[in-house]
Parts: sequence; structure tokens; C-alpha cells
Amino acid sequence: MESSANYKVLVVDDEPDILEILEYNLQKEDFKVRTADNGKDAIKIAQEFVPDLILLDIMMPEQDGVETCRLLREIPEFSNTLILFLTARTEEYSEVAAFDAGADDYITKPIKPRALISRLNALFRRKSLTTVKGDRIIAGDLHIDRSSFIVTFKGKEFQLPKKEFELLSFFAQNPNRVFNREELLQNIWGTDVYVLARTVDVHIRKLREKIGEGYIVTVKGVGYKFELA
Repeated sequence: MESSANYKVLVVDDEPDILEILEYNLQKEDFKVRTADNGKDAIKIAQEFVPDLILLDIMMPEQDGVETCRLLREIPEFSNTLILFLTARTEEYSEVAAFDAGADDYITKPIKPRALISRLNALFRRKSLTTVKGDRIIAGDLHIDRSSFIVTFKGKEFQLPKKEFELLSFFAQNPNRVFNREELLQNIWGTDVYVLARTVDVHIRKLREKIGEGYIVTVKGVGYKFELA
């Protein structure tokens, strides 16, 4: 695993005290840190700094965190950047909105710096466990060969139906990202064919029967994500 010194973190919050505390604690762990106090500046700094992870508050002036996250995800270089929300909002709809915008994780305030850093290291560790080499994706015990449609799981080789294979490949290439059913339908089935949202659940159930329950995780009220321990 890479050391913290190799990771860049952008912290975005309109509370100066929180920015100061997080910057101090992250730098102490050798992360490279930049800060912003609003969403618009965050996007400008992100394009210059190109962070590996963005800590993003929801309630901010000028442009809130959810809109900022959505706009960042529209920029190709940030499509796979880790985005973690920090917020005092505890309502379920705020969490759903954050994940719908493309968040990887969601933590409520007050923030405990040591716990936060442990969470960041876990996210980086999980992301580093997935590698893409040409037509091959390696994610833990899963080896996916996109040229032959062959999946190897714990040494056992098998073939999947086309849509199951495409769904698994999509998840494995986007670890820790939460996708709702509509996003999965659009990415796997496209917009030209009418498919019920329930189809996603059926395909995920079939995949879990073959690779176990641990990889594709249900995020209540939002959708699914691919997660490595």
C-alpha cells in the first residue's frame, strides 16, 4: 500500500475551525492537503491540485456540497476520485442525495480526526486492491477477463451471462462508488431498451449466488456498491 505522503486531500467546509483541525491532523499523517470554504472554489482548486480524495461539507454558501459533487463527477478526471461527505445533516434524504450525486462515503459531524483518518486509509486501501490491466480486472479474489467473458473466483473459473458479466465488470472498475438502479440500468442496459429497475436486483442476486454476499453491498435507500474488505 502507498504511504499517506503519496495521497492528496482537498478539504471543503465553510467553517474555519473545521478546516484548520482537519488540515492539521491530515498533514500530521503526511497527507498533502489543500482547503476551500465553498463549492465553487473547490472545483477550481480540484482542477489545479487533482486530489485523490475530497472531503466535502453539504451545507455551504454559493454552491452546496451535493451540487459540487455532481459537477465534479461530470469532469472526466474526477469520475473515480474518492469523495467523502462530512455533514451535520442526519436526515436520510440528505444521505440519499449525497450518494445520488456520486459520493463514496458519508460521515456525520462532530468529526473525530483519528476515526476519520482510519476511514480514509480504509478507502484508499480498498481502492488499491482493484487493478485494471488491459482486458483484465483484478479485485481481491475476483479475476475478470473482459476479452473471454471468463471470471475466476478463488481459483474457480466460470462464465457469466452477458449482462451479469457487464454488471460485475462495471462494479469492479468503480469500487466503493454507490450506484442507484437507474444509473446501473443506463450504464449496462442503455437507454434504448425499456427494462424494469427490478431487473438490477435480479442480476445482483444471481451474482451473489456465484461470488458470495461480500462484494456487492446494498446501501439502504440508495442502491449498490462494490466493496473490498
